[in-house]
Amino acid sequence: MFLRKKDIFFKTLEEMADVIYETVDRFANAVNGDLPDVTAFAKEMKDYEHKGDKCTHIILTELNKTFITPIEREDIMELIKKLDDVLDGIEACASRFEMYQITKADPFIRKFGICLRNCAQEIKSAIYLLTQKKLLAIQPYCVKLNELENEGDELMRQGIKHLFLNVKDPIELIKHKEIYERLEETTDSCEDVANTLQSIIMRNS
Repeated sequence: MFLRKKDIFFKTLEEMADVIYETVDRFANAVNGDLPDVTAFAKEMKDYEHKGDKCTHIILTELNKTFITPIEREDIMELIKKLDDVLDGIEACASRFEMYQITKADPFIRKFGICLRNCAQEIKSAIYLLTQKKLLAIQPYCVKLNELENEGDELMRQGIKHLFLNVKDPIELIKHKEIYERLEETTDSCEDVANTLQSIIMRNS
């Protein structure tokens, strides 16, 4: 019983990490080119978010009926919530492309896509180490996620500076500014995953 329940929590966390990487990789590839069908793009990102919601539901359901968990139940809940925030952030960004009918990503959005893909890879690697109980090995991935969040901050600053210097249409400026801010908030969510993992390391090492 113990091993079966342990497997369901860790297996589902791995599935969530896989969904995050698939979602962000698709997002990064999409914004690297033209986005002629932004409605289809937004729907695709919504579908990925629903996959993440299923993982969250499985975790919460299992927590409600399981007495023994592989790590503290509060840690599992906090981690799945932070992982879900990353997916919510990506979906919210994609929905803005449709809402504002932005069919071409600018260089800053493309760089955000690369930054977020790197974040997703670090998250995936860290979660897989967690499920192997290799806690201390997770630390470098958390450090990298902090660095990538700083990169996101700098991208947003440079992007907004560029907008105010070069974009004369105030509506276009507002649209892009909000997208930059939402992308940066998503890198914040990735850093929140790192912070949660570091708390788990401290409590279990």
